Amino acid sequence: MADASGGLVIEPVVTKADRKAFIDVHFRLNESDPNWVPPLRAEALEVIDPAKNPFFEHAEVQLFIARRDGEPVGRISAHFDKLAHTMPPEQGMGPGTGNWGLFDAADAEVAHALIAQAERWLKARGMTRILAPISMSIWEEPGLLTKGHDHPPTVLMGHDPAHYQPWVEAEGYEPAKTLRTYDLDVRVEYPKLIQRIISSGEKNERINVRRVDKSKFDEEAAIILDILNDAWKTNWGFVPITDAEVAYTGKKLKPLVREDLIMIAEYDGEPVAFMMTLPDLNKEIKAIGGKLFPFGFIRLLNWIRKPKNADMRVPLMGVRKELQSSRLASQLAFMMIEYIRRAAVADYGAVRGEIGWILDDNQGMNAIAEAIDADVNKEYTIYAKAL
Repeated sequence: MADASGGLVIEPVVTKADRKAFIDVHFRLNESDPNWVPPLRAEALEVIDPAKNPFFEHAEVQLFIARRDGEPVGRISAHFDKLAHTMPPEQGMGPGTGNWGLFDAADAEVAHALIAQAERWLKARGMTRILAPISMSIWEEPGLLTKGHDHPPTVLMGHDPAHYQPWVEAEGYEPAKTLRTYDLDVRVEYPKLIQRIISSGEKNERINVRRVDKSKFDEEAAIILDILNDAWKTNWGFVPITDAEVAYTGKKLKPLVREDLIMIAEYDGEPVAFMMTLPDLNKEIKAIGGKLFPFGFIRLLNWIRKPKNADMRVPLMGVRKELQSSRLASQLAFMMIEYIRRAAVADYGAVRGEIGWILDDNQGMNAIAEAIDADVNKEYTIYAKAL
């Protein structure tokens, strides 16, 4: 598929060698950015492998590489999620919604050619609108970084050069939703009002906030998934997580799971809320350049066994839908945050924590973040365009 501009060609990814080139161009175009964190190459290859990533079980995906005079200069994924098509359109997804993601471009010309190719591929398959970038599932790395380019992302978050934003917007894309992350110094105790709310909850015999039991990993994961799907089911962009995706993600995250950093809140003996916190692996991955061999895996394994001076990220939390408008919901959230904060400081030497992403119109979660004096440190924008 030759582009109109001279030696620029957009080619579909077909072979194993193509997939390797797809990952390699990501490294080459980003390695000079001091705030970019390279992915582990093995994991990056898994994400785009239909035999390994269960996302492909309910999605159609085509990867493309841009080459100029034979040299890779960009990449993009075009895809649509069949589960997303079952969701109500007023929640952001719905029938006819396609996506592109895993986007990198050496210049504006390459960006234009790649996005145009993704649009053609999606339109040919009946898509009528695009939400992008989403790489590739909404549960992976949604949105283009539009604020916070001056510091590295935490674990499981993306990073994009600032000049991508005008390139995307030049293609007719308009902001559909903003996702925020909040930064806070976890060494600082929370305001007195929050401490009183926590103390009140501790005196309530109907409330029990407990650590997860890693020896019952599958059972605990099932509880968390059940709460998550209930808590998030009416959120913008929500797509149900399949059992296969839970197993796949659980296997990847299990080494990072610490019992004192993941809490489940019970009310009258029933699990009603959870909060998951992960030590930030990104500093260590950056130090080894995303390469496990020959010696990177030793450093990484040593750190995973006992994380030290670790920043923290709260990627997921949820409270059952029936409680979300109640005072109990915020009380449980504050209790879980506080217990995790104490453990993060005492057991891992944590200084900084990051909460999110949080939808810009999620008033409850934004209010909780602001109540504990957290500040917005990054924003990711999901754009929309009609085809």
